[in-house]
Amino acid sequence: MKVTIEDIQLNYICKGEGKNVLILHGWGANIDTVIPIVNILKSHFKVYALDLPGFGSSAEPKEVYGSKDYAKIVKRFIDYMEMEKVILIGHSFGGKVSIWLGSLYPEIVDKIVLIDSAGLIPKRGLKYYVKVYGFKLLKAIYKGVFFWVDDKKKMGKFYNRFGSTDYKDAQGIMRKILVKVVNEDLRPLLKDIKAPTLLIWGDKDTATPLYMGKIMEEEIPDSGLVILEGAGHYSYLDDYNRFAIILKAFLLPNHQ
Repeated sequence: MKVTIEDIQLNYICKGEGKNVLILHGWGANIDTVIPIVNILKSHFKVYALDLPGFGSSAEPKEVYGSKDYAKIVKRFIDYMEMEKVILIGHSFGGKVSIWLGSLYPEIVDKIVLIDSAGLIPKRGLKYYVKVYGFKLLKAIYKGVFFWVDDKKKMGKFYNRFGSTDYKDAQGIMRKILVKVVNEDLRPLLKDIKAPTLLIWGDKDTATPLYMGKIMEEEIPDSGLVILEGAGHYSYLDDYNRFAIILKAFLLPNHQ
C-alpha cells in the first residue's frame, strides 16, 4: 500500500487487528526483511511494516536526511494512520529511528524493541584510523592519476572499488545520507526514553557489537537486554524460534 507523507511516497503493509505495532527495518533493507517479525505478531496485533524513505518501494528523500528527519517522517506516518499509541520494533538503523521516536514523542510510544540497534559511535582503534587515512590517501592519488576523467564518473568508480559495502550499495542522495547518519551519536537521547524497552542482541554481531547493547541497557531507564548466543547482526533470523518466544513474552506477558 502507498501513502504520501511530506511529498514522499511511502510503501507499507498492515496485517492483523489489535494494538498498533510498527516495525522499522535496517539500512539497505526493506519490508521483506522484517516479514518474519510481522508473522510472529499479526495474530495478536495490528502490525505495520514501513519501507523507510529511499528503501524498498518508498521514494527517496529530496534532501539529505539525518536519522531525526527519518523519525519525523515516521511520526507523520503514525499520525496519518491515527495511532494514538504504538509499539515500536526497530532493527539496526530502524532501531536508531526508534530511539529518536522514543525520546521525542514519549506520549505515543507504548513499548520499544531494539534489535541489534544502531545509534552509538563505535569504538575506533588504530586499525580503523589506518584504514580511514589510507582510504583518503588512495582517494587523493586516484584523483591525481586520473585527472582527465570526468570527476563524478571517476570518483564513482573509486568508491565502488574501495568503499564500504553499504557505501558501494548506496547511490546519489542515499550515499550522502549514509555518510551523515553513520556519524550520529544518539547516546545522549537514551536517558529520555520512557517506554519499557527490550534489547535483543546477537553476541556475534560485528556491525553493531554487543557492547553497544550493554551501554543502551545501562542508560535506558526501563530496559533489559537479551543476548542470542551464536547470532549475528540479523539475530532475529539467526535464532528465530528463541527470538519469537522472547518477543511474545515481552509484548504478550499473559499469552500462553
